Amino acid sequence: MDWTSLYLKTSDLNVFILGTGEVATRRANKFLDHGANVKLAGNYLSKDLECKGAVLCSTNDVDKLVEWSDLVVVASGDEELSDYVCGIAKDKLVNRADFPQKGDIIVPTSFNIGEIEISIFTNGKSPLMARQLRKKIQSIITEEDILEIELQAYARSELKNVVENQKERRAYLYRIFDDEKINELIKNGEIDEAKSYIDNLIRGLL
Repeated sequence: MDWTSLYLKTSDLNVFILGTGEVATRRANKFLDHGANVKLAGNYLSKDLECKGAVLCSTNDVDKLVEWSDLVVVASGDEELSDYVCGIAKDKLVNRADFPQKGDIIVPTSFNIGEIEISIFTNGKSPLMARQLRKKIQSIITEEDILEIELQAYARSELKNVVENQKERRAYLYRIFDDEKINELIKNGEIDEAKSYIDNLIRGLL
């Protein structure tokens, strides 16, 4: 498989989307929700996208839109126009909803649980199975897992102030992860008490 997973910083990214249908709307919502500037070329723009800041443009302006953009998303049923836009977008990142393998970027199905974002990519083999796998993953991640991430982030930040060696910090983080008292506090949802307990553990290192 000649694809690898990366996260793209999208704040203030200029995204041109060819198309205004269902797929184009999903792509637009995703990029708008993550801080991008989005313009769509097509016939109709929903009020929701308008309120989020999306701009509707004419398909006659695709040359200017490609020039403006950092990322081009092709999500149109007009194959001839799609091929034309891809042809003039040679120095741009391109996501092709119609033929993903022909683009530079694939936008996988993704979802959030708290501050965790999880993406699933089946290499284009089965969008249906991507949705089924999403349901399975959502069913096994618990609120305790989310709290554990928050505590690990807190402990990691505090340890950086007192332990310079990265390997030593990692060892302490494992000890915190396995600590029965902390696990009990997490089960009870006592996050502030767990942080205080971690503070006492870290003070013991000094």
